[in-house]
Amino acid sequence: MDYEILGRFLLAALWGGIVGIEREYRNKSAGFRTMIMISIGSCFFTIMSQLIGEGGNPDRIASNIVTGIGFLGAGVIFRGDNRVNGITTAATIWAVAAVGMGIGGGQYFIAAYASILILVVLAILPYVEDLIDKINQTRLYSIQCRFDPSVKETIEKLFIENKLRYKLTKEVKEGQILVTSWQVQGHAERHKLIIATLEQDDNIERFEY
Repeated sequence: MDYEILGRFLLAALWGGIVGIEREYRNKSAGFRTMIMISIGSCFFTIMSQLIGEGGNPDRIASNIVTGIGFLGAGVIFRGDNRVNGITTAATIWAVAAVGMGIGGGQYFIAAYASILILVVLAILPYVEDLIDKINQTRLYSIQCRFDPSVKETIEKLFIENKLRYKLTKEVKEGQILVTSWQVQGHAERHKLIIATLEQDDNIERFEY
């Protein structure tokens, strides 16, 4: 039995599983088992590439892993209401495949360093993202009210008073009903204030954010 090959597979399963636990904890589409399979598969392809291409072209199989993983990553990306989701999970799949390739190629320490860094990015940096989001949060407001020539100016004035940057993205008028969509950026607390103001405005018939 080739214990070194077995050790590579076990290491690939270990590091892929550790990253997978974090993804599973966050209820992502590519979770625990998926990350293990990606890491083991990449490790196996790399080993086979070295064995089959020994003395010739040892990277002929391994070089196609990146292309294949691209298709797998594309499967977890989808468009939500106002944003594209799944990009981080797709990038994680790509990175875990690289870890598996590193282990398959015998670069154990490099693969370990990469795995630890992946975990740091996934587990710790979301808190930094939350902080950035609080400072500069982007929301899409849809406001429906009775038509009035000055209604847009009134809404714009409200954004300005709350120190929010805004952009009118859509405007639909049906009879005496006006529906406007606004892309608004600013501090999370400012958003809370303007949401409370708009919800209490009797002139607004429908409000979404």
